[in-house]
Amino acid sequence: MAGGRSTINTVLKWGATASAVTKVIPITSYPALGGTPEKIPTTDLEDTMETSVPGVQAVDNMEFGSNYQKDHYEAALADAGKHLFYELWMGDAGVDGIFCWEGEHSVRPDGGNVNEARKMTTTVFPSTEIKPKTT
Repeated sequence: MAGGRSTINTVLKWGATASAVTKVIPITSYPALGGTPEKIPTTDLEDTMETSVPGVQAVDNMEFGSNYQKDHYEAALADAGKHLFYELWMGDAGVDGIFCWEGEHSVRPDGGNVNEARKMTTTVFPSTEIKPKTT
């Protein structure tokens, strides 16, 4: 079987504790889970090629897209700015992996155009490393 997997059944969950995470809003898109480590130069004047070692991993703010629904927006807004536990479940019941981290989020309705669905964005600011969840 080919190694690719669909994004179907990808679910964002959050809660006040790691054991209390639940799905609050359905998402339509999710960001990269982390980024490239910073490059720390180690080149000496004797070297003929630039060398480096990996530094701290850069993590951008994580923007999750969703369709705007008033009740979903209000639920996300009620939790905004609180320290929470987050999980991104990939595949039915997380069969393709679950990633977890801590942080806080903000939520905003997005602009719109003619013939578009209303959208909103939940931006998560991670405060811990994003790791695969171990069972």
